Amino acid sequence: MARKENDLVSINILRNGTHIEGNIRTNGDIRIDGILKGSLTCEGKLVVGESGIIEGEILCKSADISGNLKAKISVKELLQLRSTANINGDIFTSKIAIEPGANFTGNCRMGAVVKGMEKSAITENSNKSALLEEKSA
Repeated sequence: MARKENDLVSINILRNGTHIEGNIRTNGDIRIDGILKGSLTCEGKLVVGESGIIEGEILCKSADISGNLKAKISVKELLQLRSTANINGDIFTSKIAIEPGANFTGNCRMGAVVKGMEKSAITENSNKSALLEEKSA
């Protein structure tokens, strides 16, 4: 039986050995095993593998972190920090689960605070993108 186009799940992968400097936006899920320096906006789930590194700002629906973040991360639903996770930055999330061994340095805000921040973070990222587009034109 053939699948309908909207039944397909969009998964993007940034593999180990890949280095991107810039902003990424995706409507689906994304897995980072390489290095990203910039902002990431993900309407699905973000997975950062053990070799993954993100430096910048992150806005996503849910996240499962095993790698390294030097970032401000805003998660609409659940943020999972695995035992190998190393986070240096501020966390804004509705729910958080932290395995023993995970390292976190920064501030964490949970609950209703996040709902108001989602709109401001999206607006802020849109404004940054518009400025970048104007400069490149």
